Amino acid sequence: MSHTDAESVIELRGLRRHFGTCQALAGLDLNIPAGVTGLLGPNGAGKSTLVRILLGLDQPTAGSVRVLGHDPVREGLAVRRLTGYAPEGGALVPGLQGVEQVALAAELTGLSRRDALLRAHESLAFVGLQEARYRKVEEYSTGMRQRLKLALAVVGGPRLLVLDEPTNGLDPEGRREVLKTIETLAVSSGVSVVISSHVLRDVESICRWAVVLRDGRVVSEGPVQHHSSPGAGDSEAGGSGQQAWIVRLIKASSGFEERARSAAMLVESLDSGSAFRVELSADQAARSIFGWARESGVAVLECRPARTSLEATYLKAFYERPAEAAEEDLS
Repeated sequence: MSHTDAESVIELRGLRRHFGTCQALAGLDLNIPAGVTGLLGPNGAGKSTLVRILLGLDQPTAGSVRVLGHDPVREGLAVRRLTGYAPEGGALVPGLQGVEQVALAAELTGLSRRDALLRAHESLAFVGLQEARYRKVEEYSTGMRQRLKLALAVVGGPRLLVLDEPTNGLDPEGRREVLKTIETLAVSSGVSVVISSHVLRDVESICRWAVVLRDGRVVSEGPVQHHSSPGAGDSEAGGSGQQAWIVRLIKASSGFEERARSAAMLVESLDSGSAFRVELSADQAARSIFGWARESGVAVLECRPARTSLEATYLKAFYERPAEAAEEDLS
């Protein structure tokens, strides 16, 4: 699925950011379309640096950025007026009631005190905190704080939301509720959302688009549905009842890989010989995988169904350095 620049809410061209000799972003070329996008990657991938540049809080070393048609380097205030941001930590002022905190954020967008209070009550009701609006923010639970940060992000009526780990610290029910609120906002108000997250299930559940970063580079980008693995009986390989499995070995094993490849079952190696994604039917999986391992003299640490090929891409981002990075290390 392709999209034109006119449909993009964020456009990056040759974006680089260096901190001394450390290269946080290594020439990103990227279009992020309208809708809900997941920004994935391990720690140090460059997600936080990218978010700061998008908001005009940091400047690139080279390249160009457009957010909703504006350059955040020269038009940072315009970008921030159109963007709501919920950071992973901080953002809350101890001693303030929830409604006071959100009203303050609304006033900072230029609203009068009266209009800011009205908007604060509406935003808190939208995220399900109307009954806790007069409680001090330090009395809020983790889930309530996440909701409060979402209310702070939406109170100014943004066209774009940037949410950093919005479900961090939540139990499964709290995670579902926050994700449903984000999805409702995107659908009902047409707000585009970028979710920076480590949680694949969050991205898979509500995102239209996914971008995976590693070492400041784009490992993968595209529609989330294109990453979906077929269910039983509808395999990529065309076999009946086939599905993808994630296999981790105690150590790298060329013997295991050779056996899997000879059986035409190996989809891809995820970390240079000790983790793999293989395609097998459920009744073949245990017998074949553990058999290959026994013949190769290695132990299996993990064997489980892969949820999607997005998971495999994400695991690859964790375990494999891009060729460009390795070349730069040698130069």
